[in-house]
Amino acid sequence: MTTAANDAGTATHALIFALVALACGHMLSTLLRTIPAVSLDLMAADFHIEPQALASLTSIYPFAFAAAQIPVGAAMDRFGVRPVSLSLLAGTVFGAVASGFATGPESFAVGQLMLGVATSGMLMCPMTLAAKQLSAARFGLWSGAILSIGNIGMLLSASPLAFVVDAYGWRAGFWMSAISGIAVALAVFALVPNQPAEHKDESSPLAQMIEVLRLGLSRPLRGLIALALVSLATSLVLRGLWGGPWLMDVKGLSRVEAGNQLGAFTLAMIAGPLCIGVIDRRLGHRRGLVAGSHLAGAVLLALMALGAPHYAIAVLFGLPVMPPQYDLVLFVLIGLATSAQPLLFGMSRQLVDAQTAGKALAAVNLAFFLGAALMQSVTGAVAALAGLPAVLLFMAAMLALGVVIFLAYTTANP
Repeated sequence: MTTAANDAGTATHALIFALVALACGHMLSTLLRTIPAVSLDLMAADFHIEPQALASLTSIYPFAFAAAQIPVGAAMDRFGVRPVSLSLLAGTVFGAVASGFATGPESFAVGQLMLGVATSGMLMCPMTLAAKQLSAARFGLWSGAILSIGNIGMLLSASPLAFVVDAYGWRAGFWMSAISGIAVALAVFALVPNQPAEHKDESSPLAQMIEVLRLGLSRPLRGLIALALVSLATSLVLRGLWGGPWLMDVKGLSRVEAGNQLGAFTLAMIAGPLCIGVIDRRLGHRRGLVAGSHLAGAVLLALMALGAPHYAIAVLFGLPVMPPQYDLVLFVLIGLATSAQPLLFGMSRQLVDAQTAGKALAAVNLAFFLGAALMQSVTGAVAALAGLPAVLLFMAAMLALGVVIFLAYTTANP
């Protein structure tokens, strides 16, 4: 009995180490995605283009990321998590090197395309391993933990990256990411088991993509997909692109000071999924919690925008502009309020049968990152036309619209 218990404990520890190693790949993905937040101005100057134009160009990353979701998922079914993860990490290293060597918008776009494809499975690799090895209850806990570990990458791209960029230039962020990719690949090689592929679905990636899209547009999932399109997009685009320019250009902070505030935002995004998971288990009103937290996020974004010079909140307080401390509080609250994404995964599993649960998860995950790509692209145009406060108001409106559609298409049961 003792030997069996020891074997079970050893297997559990081995699984935890494997999940953490794979989650570090997701951490690297979030780091790479958010490098422009603290270096957009320097990169644009290097490439001799406007920051708004470069912001739109960086949307190549999330578009490639979203487009590769289904093929990468099919590859995991056919070849297993470990070989796919190692292949993606190799591609990430090459993409980081290519971005670091970029000499203009075209070569930078190539690097971003490579990174988008290569990091596309960094979240689904640990999620897939966890889904295969853990019970539904433990999977719910680990899905939040994986997202929290991944969000540490955004913590690294706050003050630490701002310091590196100030000292060594924006390219150093990509060099460091390439080195980190090699380290994560070694950890995955050592810790992740080489499980045989299951060959559950032999249909083509195109057929699988069509089936996932069909399921995502079906009435049971329509509300979840609508909210997923704007949920993760809001936090990623704010943290990964516009948070830095907002604090530096509108609020006058230095790069490192802006990095400190974005670091606090990221800490909230790390703690948020775990806190939301605990609240969900205690309250048991998942639909209301998801809608309420996202609606609160929309209100907080609007309050941040209205603190800009000559906007309502600043005028109300008789100030030329609301102080940076005001934004710090709002960043933390937004990070907490928009951390309910794991609950959308859980709701999707409740709304479909077991045979289509995997495709439902893929549909939600695709919506998360396709929404981020669309939001990043559209907000670049909004910034060019109307400025940064309009970007925040636009994201707030999209988040509120997502909540309305979510409530219209879901019932109180999940």
